[in-house]
Amino acid sequence: MKIPNINRIIFLFLLVLPINLYSQNSSEDQKGTRTIYLIRHGQYNDKDTSDSDIGKKLTPLGVAQARLVSARLKGMPVEFSSLTSSTMTRARETAIVINQDFPELKLQQSDLIRECTAPTRRKDIMKETDSLELIECKTNLEKAFKEIFIPSPDSKDRNDIIICHGNVIRYFVTKVLNVDTMSWLQMSITNCSLTIIRVLPDGTMKLDTFSDYGHIPENMRTFTGGDNEIKELVVPVVK
Repeated sequence: MKIPNINRIIFLFLLVLPINLYSQNSSEDQKGTRTIYLIRHGQYNDKDTSDSDIGKKLTPLGVAQARLVSARLKGMPVEFSSLTSSTMTRARETAIVINQDFPELKLQQSDLIRECTAPTRRKDIMKETDSLELIECKTNLEKAFKEIFIPSPDSKDRNDIIICHGNVIRYFVTKVLNVDTMSWLQMSITNCSLTIIRVLPDGTMKLDTFSDYGHIPENMRTFTGGDNEIKELVVPVVK
């Protein structure tokens, strides 16, 4: 059947209109990706018995480790959006070193990502850790996870640097992988290593890398787990 000219125009308009509306809505609903760069602090003086907010400072090796991870971040073709650290000395000092390479970022701090011991399968750890500490740790980390691991609010990609602690990062990784959080102690993590996690627009998460320390020479590496000896920074004498 032949369609009259006016009807033909209306017919074609109705065919095109839904496509235009769909394209417009798709553009408005488009979201960016949030990439989170979790960094464990550098080696610190664990023999110091003073408070973790005052003492337990980075060793010279810990400062060198922080400079190495900062240099790696600086070499990435990425525009970073934020810089946050735990309030503990070793995390703050690591963040200060990194902040020197990224002066455009305002250093923020959070109590929720302080080092703590969460419930674990290890009976020996559970036995020697106060039950209130276990509960408080889990509560803080769950709250921090909900605040940090969220999609970008708009179409812009976000790249957030977070300097915290080994237990904290390992707990977060179990959450990202959707496995039992009590398995966090099954992982070992290197000082000033990179753990990178992407939060996609729909809220799903992908672990890109865990405890990547490719920027740290093996003789400068310190980590949790096993017989980990405290190392000193050795500066070669140039003759």
